Amino acid sequence: MASFAIPDSQARIKVSEPRPSGSAATTVSQKIEFLDLKVQFASIREEVMRAITSVMESQQFIMGSEVKLLEEELAAMLDADDAIACASGSDALVLALMALGIGNGDEVITSPFTFFATAGSIARVGAKPVFVDIDPETFNIDTDQIQGAITRQTRAIMPVHLFGQPAELDAILRLAASNGLAVIEDAAQAIGARYGDRYVGTLAEFGCFSFFPSKNLGGAGDGGLITTQNKELADKVRLLRVHGSKQKYHHLELGVNSRLDALQAAILRVKLRHLEDWTQGRRARAERYRALFEAAGLARKVTVPTTPRGDMEEVYNQFVVRCSERDALRDYLRGRQIMTEIYYPVSLHLQPAFAYLGYRAGQFPHSEAACRKTLALPIYPELKEQEQATIVGAIADFYEGRR
Repeated sequence: MASFAIPDSQARIKVSEPRPSGSAATTVSQKIEFLDLKVQFASIREEVMRAITSVMESQQFIMGSEVKLLEEELAAMLDADDAIACASGSDALVLALMALGIGNGDEVITSPFTFFATAGSIARVGAKPVFVDIDPETFNIDTDQIQGAITRQTRAIMPVHLFGQPAELDAILRLAASNGLAVIEDAAQAIGARYGDRYVGTLAEFGCFSFFPSKNLGGAGDGGLITTQNKELADKVRLLRVHGSKQKYHHLELGVNSRLDALQAAILRVKLRHLEDWTQGRRARAERYRALFEAAGLARKVTVPTTPRGDMEEVYNQFVVRCSERDALRDYLRGRQIMTEIYYPVSLHLQPAFAYLGYRAGQFPHSEAACRKTLALPIYPELKEQEQATIVGAIADFYEGRR
């Protein structure tokens, strides 16, 4: 495996070499998972089991006190006026759109480089997703291109804080205000990220979060959250998530069934107590990756995520690099028992489900390039120094072997 030293400027980060340098044929003796939730669970097992047992003994499974307490704790943590739990991050987006009255004939501007639910939620309410290309460095929506996509039918902008890095909200909020548009922050991957002195998800009409197990704050299944600073909108979401009902069997509007289970809320309340430490762990591992890649001299082959500007704090739900020969590199790493992921292999404007929108290949070149060239490396608080060194060493071996 390739051997390299960390430059003096990065000396504060200690990294152990997994084994002496050797040939590229050296194999990894133990599998490095892309995400190891079993390790996380082992560290909080007793807390989680007590929380589950409490719910089971109460036999109160739908909404109830656990959900209410989770909402209060998340609102306090995020400094949001209201936090409303729901069944999934996808539902959070749909409920936000419904609460704003967005539907048939309306348009919502968003990014084509994101998970399907972002644009899928827009289509689900009958509106039209309008895509704008991404900034190739941050992977977030290119704010310079938003104005050109606004039409008379545009009702909202839905920026995505992709991989845990805040989008450029100042510019987006200015554009929205000058054009009379709402903003819905897709913060599914970014709980705890900050933009200036505020947490993402609290700067616009709505913030939408996901508690899918792979998220920084992940449950034991699906779950979601909507935040807002507007009481009227909060009341509307609470109505819509329970079939449009305030009183049992009396329905004021056509809503949906999107309640968070008490078991999920109880587990999330346990994990929330650890979220800040886990976030710091992710940030430390991101810095270690940067130091390792710099020491390996891979700058011409691998581009690491940009460091957020000084008034932003990222949470690294993923650590996504841009690299040459991406697919071959991924196969090589898999052969070395190093697991990676591709977020995302197909830009949304080229998904068959959105063919009716009439977009064509080449229309959003930065999004399409990201789909071809990006690779997500393991990053989670329990990832060991030696494992990170092994990963970067294997990548160095791959490119050395391609000379």
